Parts: sequence; C-alpha cells; structure tokens
Amino acid sequence: MGKFLLGIIVGIILIAAVVFGYFYFGYAPVATAAMPMPLEKKMAAWGLHAQLAKAASLKPPFEPTEDDYHAGALLYREHCAACHGLPGQQRTAIAKGEYPRPPQLYQHGVTDDPAGETYWKVANGIRMTGMPGFKNSLDDKQLWQVSLLLANADKVPASVNDVLKRPLPMDAPPSSDTAASAASNTASKPAR
Repeated sequence: MGKFLLGIIVGIILIAAVVFGYFYFGYAPVATAAMPMPLEKKMAAWGLHAQLAKAASLKPPFEPTEDDYHAGALLYREHCAACHGLPGQQRTAIAKGEYPRPPQLYQHGVTDDPAGETYWKVANGIRMTGMPGFKNSLDDKQLWQVSLLLANADKVPASVNDVLKRPLPMDAPPSSDTAASAASNTASKPAR
C-alpha cells in the first residue's frame, strides 16, 4: 500500500512539474494567432456562462430615450467599434488581429442578449478574450447607454443608425491634407 501511495504522490508531482515547465519555458500558446490550449475555451466558458446567468437579471435604472441611444452610439463608435464593427462595414485590421476573434455585433447581433448581460460584459470585460472592462473609464449611465443601444439595435431611431453607419476615422480614405503630410514626412526623413 505504501508503494502505491508513493506512486500516486510522485505522479502528481511529475504532472505538476510538466505543467509548470510547459508554461515557464514558453511552450504555452500565448500569441493571438496561436491555437488555444486544450480545454482553454471550455474552462473560460464555464465561468463566463455562470457569471452571465446572474447578470441577465440586471435591469437598467432608466428607460432609454433617443438622446440615450445617440450617446450610446457615440460611445460605441469611440470605444467598441474598432473591435466589434459597425453596420454594413468590414471587419477592421484590429479585429482581424485579435484572438479570439471579437464578435461583429452588427453582423451577428446582440439584441437577443438581455441588456443586463451586455452591461456586465461592458462594465467588467471578459478575461482571456481581449474584451476590456470599462467600469473605471465610463460612468454607470454611459455603461447602460451602450448596453441599451446594443440590446435594442434593431429598434433605434434612424438618426442613431446614421451615426453608426459613418465610417470610422481609421477606415475613411485619407484627406488630401493627411496624404500630403504623410508624403512630406516620408520625403524629409534621411535615408539609412
């Protein structure tokens, strides 16, 4: 019985040492383009789904108005659109380079998510996804404005959709002033 118990202890220590070495010596896939580790997605999903089930019951402290949707659209463009996209526009270079790929909210929709669930995601972020939390950057009303915009994306006024359909500055063609400035900067740099 003693040898059996010793074998179990040695086995546990060896497994722990191999796992430690896997991470310590840089074998774990940490680049955004790398394949996920075994069970990585599953383990992250368990905790996330448990947390979101609780968050779904959160209710907004106000009924949204057109001004709230408009403010939410401006916040979304500034803080979210580079990763999550805008209606009718291509995925940005930032979104293409992230792993896991951020959902394109206006292509795949979030209107089926309760506003409380979206609020929790926007406020807290989601570990191991690149989704930041904004509760230290935006106030509670702003967090709800973005969340309510997304939860009601199919019902917002046309004026709000007009704000969302404008291209992001990074996607807009450069103005003649910008192009001329870039050309003069390149021409003025000494050759190496």
